[in-house]
Amino acid sequence: MPVTQHETAAQILLRGLIEDAGLFPPTALRMLQAVERHRTDRIVAHPMLAHRFLCPSSRWPELLSRLNGGGRIDVGLTLDSAGLAGGPPEPDPRIRIAHYETRARPKDLRMAADLFRSKGMNGRERTAVYFEIERVPGWLNAVAALSGARPLGAKIHCSDPHASVSPSPAELGEFITACVVGDVPFTVGSGWHRAAGHIDPRTGFRRYGYLNLLLATATAVDFGHGRVQNALTSTDEEWLAAEVASVAPSVARRTRELFVGYGSCSTGDPMRDAARLGLLGSWEV
Repeated sequence: MPVTQHETAAQILLRGLIEDAGLFPPTALRMLQAVERHRTDRIVAHPMLAHRFLCPSSRWPELLSRLNGGGRIDVGLTLDSAGLAGGPPEPDPRIRIAHYETRARPKDLRMAADLFRSKGMNGRERTAVYFEIERVPGWLNAVAALSGARPLGAKIHCSDPHASVSPSPAELGEFITACVVGDVPFTVGSGWHRAAGHIDPRTGFRRYGYLNLLLATATAVDFGHGRVQNALTSTDEEWLAAEVASVAPSVARRTRELFVGYGSCSTGDPMRDAARLGLLGSWEV
């Protein structure tokens, strides 16, 4: 995530944040549509976009069939049970695997992290792997087990409209704090693609905007756990924007070392929200 000395705190926080989750609900584009949109986004090259195309491994053959010209793309590959027998694909010159995502039980994750460290495998030259940990009692201890095992990291999913699946503000705040304390990089899977959170008046289901998550992480970096839930529960986009803009640049840089990416089904709405809230600065020119 390259930055310059002249970027504002908001620009540091927003640069390369949005990962392309166009294949995922709730909008779920067809593969051809998703690939064409992704290639257009790469040409436009807006600084907020990570230019990582998130793809389930079960759809790897379909992705390959749609890559006729247009240059190489970076893919975040989700190893789902239906594809590739849970393993990585054969290399393809049209694709660079930017990272892998996979689900894991806490006990298995602890074993994987211990093995990773014991073999001396940790290092920035290796492809990152983000584990979506099964949220059973004690699962946050598994997050702590990833400490010191970069580029292994954690993932949390925040878009399922079922309270039993999506994390509460308290649980999400504890996850973020555990990642900050343990120096564990993490990504967020979220079908919600707006700057600020929202509570569905019909169901009471809470969605988390990317400003909520950025501010919560920055707050954990700067102040610890005490104020994190305030950042996660706010639906006031103006307040969130003002708080994000006031983050110290050093805190912003540390925040993004930890909070690696936010999967969004829309790659346009996040930028439009940030522009409307006055966070883009010189990127508007």
